[in-house]
Amino acid sequence: MKKKMLLFISLVSVVLFSGCAKWIDRGESITAVGSSALQPLVETASEEFQSQNPGRFINVQGGGSGTGLSQVQSGAVDIGNSDLFAEEKSGIDASKLVDHRVAVVGITPIVNKGIGVSDISMENLRKIFLGEITNWKELGGNDLKIILLNRAAGSGTRATFEKWVLDGKTAIQAQEQDSSGMVRSIVADTPGAISYTAFSYVTKDINTLSIDGVQPTDKNVTTNKWIIWSYEHMYTLGEPKDLTREFLEFMLSDEVQNNIIGQLGYIPVSKMQVERDWQGNLIK
Repeated sequence: MKKKMLLFISLVSVVLFSGCAKWIDRGESITAVGSSALQPLVETASEEFQSQNPGRFINVQGGGSGTGLSQVQSGAVDIGNSDLFAEEKSGIDASKLVDHRVAVVGITPIVNKGIGVSDISMENLRKIFLGEITNWKELGGNDLKIILLNRAAGSGTRATFEKWVLDGKTAIQAQEQDSSGMVRSIVADTPGAISYTAFSYVTKDINTLSIDGVQPTDKNVTTNKWIIWSYEHMYTLGEPKDLTREFLEFMLSDEVQNNIIGQLGYIPVSKMQVERDWQGNLIK
């Protein structure tokens, strides 16, 4: 009896292991890495996808757009999430990557609630990040030293902000954070603080700034009245296959585009009344 039981257990183990091997071979687990601005959307969509497809897993990580692009190019991950076009990032061969634009995200200056300023000119916003304005009282606000926070150098959010606000110049040296969520938390807790983040990270514990009287809203992004925005890209090394292809199709499905995207503070690409190329030129 004991020998029969051991034989039965061995047979079951072989079957289970064989099934597991086939599951792995089918590519039932993929990894998406990169943009922290895009991360909440991909995480939420992946959870919904997994609930509809038990046993299939989407591993989502941040790290910044530069990380996403470099890792997908090297084949280390299946999807590279980016706020930037691959053509904008040095060291990336865009010809090897396939671009899947899943959404648009607006980016806004965020400030601590105690600064006493709600609107700023683009020129003065630029001067703040270039270190030429250092106290909020210079802009009619409270007598508070301006505390700058930047995203890390590989951040697509930072690159977009510097492109449209600083005319491509680099902000002065300041505290840097890899995470949009951490930036928001520090700004909320630090008197005089200013930074920038995707609309999707804006919460009630911080304030946004309008620029030259233009509010940071989805509607203003769709018409390019608010110019600080970017596409949210999910890049693959060549055409996607198997689970990668299915998940990207899900990202572009009506379920995600018409429901999840808006709920999380993103904008469906289909609602944009303008279109940009990788150099920032309007082509529509």
